[in-house]
Amino acid sequence: MHVNRKRVRTLASALALLLGLTAATAATADLRGVVNVNTASAEELQLLPGVGESRAAAILELRQKAGGFKSVEELAQVKGIGAVALERMRPHVTIQGKTTARVE
Repeated sequence: MHVNRKRVRTLASALALLLGLTAATAATADLRGVVNVNTASAEELQLLPGVGESRAAAILELRQKAGGFKSVEELAQVKGIGAVALERMRPHVTIQGKTTARVE
């Protein structure tokens, strides 16, 4: 039996992407609490809608360069976070206090 490895890899990648997007959508829909973008780890930042590994790293980099965020609106300076993305994550973001976000 001949197995086309390239096709198998492509299908496996597509399935992984689909499962990841489904999990991310479900997690966002059930997110409770807030993430303090001034103290959160990369993993905690990834609880936010639309934030994956690369965007979390970009948030951490801007936080370090700026010495912290003084307002939630400053997140718009992160590449990939525009007005729509900011509004989607706004209910789950704070700049002070504890990170209390959890997926239910």
